[in-house]
Amino acid sequence: MNKSEINYVKLALLHVGIAVVIFFIPFLSKIYALLIAVFGFYYVINNNNKNNEVLYVSAYIVGAEVFLRMTGGNLNNEYVKVVVSFLMLLGFVLSGFSKSSFVYWLYFLFLLPAVLITMSHEDLNLEIRKAITFNISGPVCLGLCALYCYRRHLLYSQLQNVVVLLGLPIISILVYLLLYNPSVRDVVTGTQSNFATSGGFGPNQVATILGLGMFVFFCQLVFMSKSKSSMALNAFLFVFTSYRAIVTFSRGGVITGYVMILLVLLAAYFFTNSTGKRKLIWIAVLSGIMALGVWSYSVIQTSGLINKRYANQDARGRVKGDRLGGREQVMNTEIVLFKENPIVGVGIGLGKSYREQMLGKEVASHNEITRLLSEHGMFGIFILIILLITPLILFLTNYQNFYFFSFYIFWLLTINHAAMRTAAPAFVYALTLLNVQFNPIQIIKEDSI
Repeated sequence: MNKSEINYVKLALLHVGIAVVIFFIPFLSKIYALLIAVFGFYYVINNNNKNNEVLYVSAYIVGAEVFLRMTGGNLNNEYVKVVVSFLMLLGFVLSGFSKSSFVYWLYFLFLLPAVLITMSHEDLNLEIRKAITFNISGPVCLGLCALYCYRRHLLYSQLQNVVVLLGLPIISILVYLLLYNPSVRDVVTGTQSNFATSGGFGPNQVATILGLGMFVFFCQLVFMSKSKSSMALNAFLFVFTSYRAIVTFSRGGVITGYVMILLVLLAAYFFTNSTGKRKLIWIAVLSGIMALGVWSYSVIQTSGLINKRYANQDARGRVKGDRLGGREQVMNTEIVLFKENPIVGVGIGLGKSYREQMLGKEVASHNEITRLLSEHGMFGIFILIILLITPLILFLTNYQNFYFFSFYIFWLLTINHAAMRTAAPAFVYALTLLNVQFNPIQIIKEDSI
């Protein structure tokens, strides 16, 4: 192994140790969360953000967010989004931002009407204020990340460092899940999302970050592993991450992870030369075999219940009427609210209150698209148009980011099943706006496979 691979192994082992220590001494998770922020800001300032250190620190804390949440390390639910937002602001001060990024200033402008509607609500109590914060933190984080990344030049090697830093904290999640629930077979009794296999935390969010981890470790295996030892490590991490993602019984993150992998293989196929194309075909075949093996093992460990989960059946094999675990009902209410309030929406954070009146219970939205429509009205449509089209236009002018479509689909699929609960979709979306430079012929190296 070369020096970079040795360092990678050392960092992987460090994150194994972090998980073990925090599992037995949970209070240290809060210290860990604070240290990431403190040393992160120091690292950026000390280096004057010359090499876009803001992206490195942000990637790391975004990758760590679910681990911090499941171990009680988050100071509040919006902690990581706030830290990432301030990192981006620091990046503006040290490195500026593109003058042509006016489209994302429009994005911020379109967010304002719904905020003003809610602020003028006759019963502006503490719960509504919390609702504003809960629903605005994700979009604000996305907007600031987008402004920082918009047409910012980044070498492929630097982007790869960002991807690696996203993945390192996920190693801690894997170890924590193993310690928390060493035997999947003993806790799986039905086809619903499983909190026991998710470390006692929300299966949807755990599966989302593990799905991202599947992509990260797969890319490490295929594009960056130069020695057999490094290949073995990344292959193990990819397989184990896939398995633990599947047994959360939360489908969204797993499907997203596999779609990301498919898209990066297709992108690499079109970017590389004829020799690389032949190798990629073999990689695709071997990846399919690995995926089949992981799925088969998952079926055995869950006594076949995972098959029923993906077939939308209960434990007795009966087909469920609701394919999205109750989300259709919530989405339908949001469409109704949009039709009744098409101009400015009902106001940010107020959708939950209206749903309580319509459904008889408070239910948070899992779909950012329908939430934007119901709470922001036509301004939500403008926001969606900006978010959907801008990255595609930039890609046409700079198509060297061969991770582009994987990042784009992660954001799009994630906001459809997990809204913007975490900072991951906001940060990963912004990576699609980077101006990446590399030699396409060198994507697949002779000694990397």
